Amino acid sequence: MFDPRSLPADQSAIDALRGQGLEYRPVDHGDEAALEAWVQAETRGFHHGRPEQAELRRSLQVARQRNVRGVYDPTAHDAAVPVATVDGWPSGLSVPGGRSVDAWAVSGVTVSPTHRRRGIARALLEAQLRYAREAGAALAMLTLTEATIYGRYGFGPATSAATLVVDRRRARWIGPDSPGRVQFVEPADLIAKAPAIARRAVARTPGEIDRWPGFLERHLGLVDPSSASSRAIRVARYDDASGQPQGFVAYSIPREPNLPGVIECDLLVAASDDAERALWRFLVEQDFVTEVRVRLRSVDEPLPWLLEDPRAASMHDVVDHLWLRVLDPAVALSAREYGASGTLTLEVTDALGHAAGAFVLDVAGDGRAEVRRVDEARGAGEVPDAAGTASRSGRRSRAHAAHGLRLDVRELGSVYLGGVRPSVLARAGRIGELSPGSLALADRLFAAPRTPHLSIWF
Repeated sequence: MFDPRSLPADQSAIDALRGQGLEYRPVDHGDEAALEAWVQAETRGFHHGRPEQAELRRSLQVARQRNVRGVYDPTAHDAAVPVATVDGWPSGLSVPGGRSVDAWAVSGVTVSPTHRRRGIARALLEAQLRYAREAGAALAMLTLTEATIYGRYGFGPATSAATLVVDRRRARWIGPDSPGRVQFVEPADLIAKAPAIARRAVARTPGEIDRWPGFLERHLGLVDPSSASSRAIRVARYDDASGQPQGFVAYSIPREPNLPGVIECDLLVAASDDAERALWRFLVEQDFVTEVRVRLRSVDEPLPWLLEDPRAASMHDVVDHLWLRVLDPAVALSAREYGASGTLTLEVTDALGHAAGAFVLDVAGDGRAEVRRVDEARGAGEVPDAAGTASRSGRRSRAHAAHGLRLDVRELGSVYLGGVRPSVLARAGRIGELSPGSLALADRLFAAPRTPHLSIWF
């Protein structure tokens, strides 16, 4: 497996920031003090409190597995603390059809308010895209707090998420019974089985990404089990009719003395529809609770259809969540399955040059695609005829298909998983139709059988 720590520091970023009197460099994973200074700077950048020792140890452990970079100001009061941070690592991204594509996750992007408008963010992000290309990733991806920054680097919003709030007093279950059982388990007893359940859950939903070591331990309260927040976490597991674990939920119920509480949940993992329904029922039927709040849920959640009063469940804080940046359109587009057959040319613009070009997307009846650059289709030794060119697989492909779209790499990232219809972006003036019927075909092609969704931050 590719080691993100093996990448040398990006020379373009070094040169760009040297002109600003700043130093861009990798953080030595063996230098405990330097790595801790980076973690403290990243924590400060996201306005979090200084981490307790247990959380700091976890953060250091995670950082040691990643491509960690910092920007340093030799004239600062504490020159050992970076004024900007970023990290990245290779990760699988689930795509329609139950497949995964190699992607590069970008995280920890902070710039100190003392060093704004000096080209730091641009140097950090453009370097991450080059690292992603070197790692062989077809896409880069991130979750973000500021939506106005990343479009200029080719990222587009690809999934949405919401906080689902259930009024417990109005929630009467009318959904089917699940054949298995839900039972309480201790986090320490679940952790051995949790990664396998999470992997299956990730594979069934486009937009989910691989969980990294330590992720589940943190959300199950195992990083610092003796802390008040960890001791407040309760965990329930769903086992199917044959006794196989298929899902789990971790939650807490903060409340005032002698008053009913509110269920707060950040982690609901389901590897099957039965598990999903059973865990929702477990949450919404608890007594001495007025409300259930579950964060980062799909905007196409089935829960309202499982309640007699669908209005008992409401969506709040609906936001774009996962942003994608296509780097290799041929590989990315080939990785997923499609909702219809047909041939479509995509003329992609990219100010940074990574994904620019025209690509023929040729989808067969089984939903699988061949994708090639137009110049490759013309120069691959194929014999053209009136219908187009004959692909190596025997399917018909056209150097310029009868249908086509013109779009920027940002819009390609947005439509890639099926969470945004190309026709909607065309109505916004963000996609151009090269011939009548192209948008209708594109909508059918990119449609996903399951709404894309990412249930975590990274």
